[in-house]
Amino acid sequence: MAASAYALGQPYPAKTVRFIVPYAAGGGVDIVTRTLAQKLTEQVGQSFVVENRPGGNANIASEAVAKAAPDGYTLLMGSPANAVNGSLYKKLPYDVLRDFAPVSLIGYGPLVLVVHPSVPARTVKELIALCKAQPGQLNYASGGNGTSQHLAGELLRVTTGIAVVHIPYKGAAPALVDLIGGQIAFMFNNTLEVLPYVKAARLRALAVASTRRSAVLPDLPTFAQAGYPGFEATVWWGVLAPAATPRDVVVKLNAEIVKAMNAPDIKEKFSALGAETTGSTPEQYAEFLKEEVTKWAGVIKASGIRAD
Repeated sequence: MAASAYALGQPYPAKTVRFIVPYAAGGGVDIVTRTLAQKLTEQVGQSFVVENRPGGNANIASEAVAKAAPDGYTLLMGSPANAVNGSLYKKLPYDVLRDFAPVSLIGYGPLVLVVHPSVPARTVKELIALCKAQPGQLNYASGGNGTSQHLAGELLRVTTGIAVVHIPYKGAAPALVDLIGGQIAFMFNNTLEVLPYVKAARLRALAVASTRRSAVLPDLPTFAQAGYPGFEATVWWGVLAPAATPRDVVVKLNAEIVKAMNAPDIKEKFSALGAETTGSTPEQYAEFLKEEVTKWAGVIKASGIRAD
């Protein structure tokens, strides 16, 4: 009993903290999580390790963290899937707004609209005009139903009234391969994955779906600058803990994460990936999540997207 009381009285964290990543190693979410985990390990002097639990469009990992002990030692790296799955699936074993305690946003990376060079469109307006002139003949790829790439494509379809065919793949990598090969007309994807091919002229970038231009593609216009104000589609990352995690643990985690994301070396690493760092209060992250859930629920309803 004395030993247990001592353990409970130790300052957080007193042992290894696990970051659960809902995707395979090597992907964007995994890379940013490992970058943060390494920095937190340096700052705090306690190990922050990454555990990959891919599958179920992030639902397997999310459920595991939602049902984990609320002690701050099991964390989820949240991403857009956590904001959209509630609208995609009829039944989920967790609710993102009820079963998690938001800790902090850590960063975001805008999606870029890219086309195969054979597509005779050099601007977003030209692509939209081409789609309207050939209804149902052009296709776009995604990493699967309900992914960020899919939702961005549907947002474009819903907001512009174009008729295009969605081709879902089992991951963004094979989708990108077919886009480069010319089997696909266009796709939304993050800057990290498309940048090498844009620079090599194997893909043509038309616009970035963020409010500001990308630092790694400074000549690329935003959708607003391309004539479509209000069109935004970004990949974001944020730390979530089980809902009943003590407030003092959440506050401690938040302070360390914000400190890490403001570090010059972390900003530089994220910038190299075409992403930007950010830090938020738990309350700001909670509000952001609510807005994302509402936004994409509307898109999913309007487009009739199904998860299966």
